[in-house]
Amino acid sequence: MINRVILLTLIVFAFLSPNLSHAQVDEDELGGWYMYFFNTTFNDGPWGVQGDVQYRNWNVAGDLEQLLLRGGITYKPEDANIKFTLGYGNITTGTPGDDNSTTSESRIYQEALFPVRFGNRFHTNHRFRYEQRFVEGQDFRTRYRYNLFLNVPLNEVEFVKGTFYLSFYNELFINGQQDTGDGQTVEVFDRNRFYSAVGLVIREGLRTQVGFMRQSTNNWNKNQLQFSLHHTF
Repeated sequence: MINRVILLTLIVFAFLSPNLSHAQVDEDELGGWYMYFFNTTFNDGPWGVQGDVQYRNWNVAGDLEQLLLRGGITYKPEDANIKFTLGYGNITTGTPGDDNSTTSESRIYQEALFPVRFGNRFHTNHRFRYEQRFVEGQDFRTRYRYNLFLNVPLNEVEFVKGTFYLSFYNELFINGQQDTGDGQTVEVFDRNRFYSAVGLVIREGLRTQVGFMRQSTNNWNKNQLQFSLHHTF
C-alpha cells in the first residue's frame, strides 16, 4: 500500500513539475520591451495629458510579461518648474513560459516631475510617484517610486533635430503594504530598475531610444532590451 502511494506521488509530481518550471522566470533569457510615450499641453496652458503604451515580454517577443496602458491629466503651475499628474493604468500581466494565464490590475497614480540642469549638457529629471494598486486576487495595496533620469546630448548642446544623446535612469520601488491577502506577503523592497540607452532626436518633439535595462527583485534579476518612442505634441 505504501509503495502504491509513493508511486502515485511520483507520477503526480512528474506531471506537475514541467508546469512549475515554466512558471519560473528564466533569468538568463533576454527580455524585450516596446514602448510609446506621449505628452501634450492644451493651448500652451498649464493643463495637459500624458501617457504610455508598453508591450513587455519575458523573452525578446511573444511571451507576454505585461501589457500596460496608462494615461493621466497633467498640471504645470505658472512660473514653477514642476509638473503634477493624476492618472490611471490598466495592466495585464502574463506568466513566463508556456502558461498563457494572465492577471489584471487597475492602478491609480499621482506623480511630481521636476527637471534640474547641470551645466550645458547634463539634463536630469526627478520623478516621485505614488500608486494605489487593485490587483486581481490580491488585497488593495500601495507603492512608492522614485526615478532619477539623466540625458546627455553628444553632438549638440540642446536637443535639436539630429542630436544623439545618452540616456540613463535608476528607479526604486517600495511597497506600502506587505500583506497581499490569503496569507501572502511581499517585501518592503519591490524592485529596482537601472537603464542605459542611446537616443536620437528625429525632429522637434519626437525622439527614439534603444537601451538596456537591468531589473532586480528579491526573487529574480533579469536583463531587457528596450525600444521606445517619445512624442511631445
